[in-house]
Amino acid sequence: MDIKRLDLNLLLSLEALLQERNVTRAAARLHLSQPALSAQLNRLRDLLGDPLLIPAHRGMTPTAKALQLLEPLRQSLDQLRGLLASHRDFDPAHARLDCRIACTDYLQAVAVLPLIRQLSERAPGIRIALRHLDPQALGGQLERGELDLALMTPPTPLPARQYAAPLFNERYLLIGRRNHPRLRPGLSLADYLALEHVVVSLGRDDFVTAVDRQLAAGGLARRVAVSAASFLLVPEIVAATDGVALVPERLVRDRAEQLQLLEPPLPVPGFAVGMLWHEHAHGHPGQAWIRGALAGLFGG
Repeated sequence: MDIKRLDLNLLLSLEALLQERNVTRAAARLHLSQPALSAQLNRLRDLLGDPLLIPAHRGMTPTAKALQLLEPLRQSLDQLRGLLASHRDFDPAHARLDCRIACTDYLQAVAVLPLIRQLSERAPGIRIALRHLDPQALGGQLERGELDLALMTPPTPLPARQYAAPLFNERYLLIGRRNHPRLRPGLSLADYLALEHVVVSLGRDDFVTAVDRQLAAGGLARRVAVSAASFLLVPEIVAATDGVALVPERLVRDRAEQLQLLEPPLPVPGFAVGMLWHEHAHGHPGQAWIRGALAGLFGG
């Protein structure tokens, strides 16, 4: 049988015919004319290579093959109907849904962790799978449905068939341990440059960041003692040493008892964080609800 010739309307008609065992009643149930349904029955007979329904004294009698098809067909169509209904009437409290999110370690801490806390209370059946953000592979992962959402600074212009929405704007603070002997509010640029610095660098040059290039343009330099691959470990390094670091504010705003949180003595550009998703997930009410829950965490 060529399954490409078998569309959903034919399957619905077959279900009605096998349950009603009467063309007139099945046609009324499907809101079709009797000749139209008879034509569909003939197509089904041709496609399946079986009479399916044989005329009897009252109505029609299903063949052995038809009886074998009835229950699997009903279960499959019920599953499809249930899936479509769940998409139309999404109930987070009872939903069963997986969401795959790609982002940096920093955004796992400041965005996804609060989301997971909220889901545990409002939508315990929603599961989050975290993936490492790979900007080079991201477009293909979204298009293939391997990812549902990415948290990042959305590209401009947006690639075709992708959507974006803002979450928040982030800025940098200077941090150091509470009893640091040379760190204080109002620190001068010269004193800042003289300190040991902890940086996060994802480039090939471990010890040069955008801040170092900014300083070099003005003929200045700082001494970088440690280069980390993620912002998450930086507060721990700073708390245990005399090093200082520029870190996103949301990562440390609740650690004022353990760290000094200061305004940087030089301008440090911040960055915008948003959500990025493919049109595959755009109309899915569950995925839309998750995006709304994330936006709500940051006042969106």
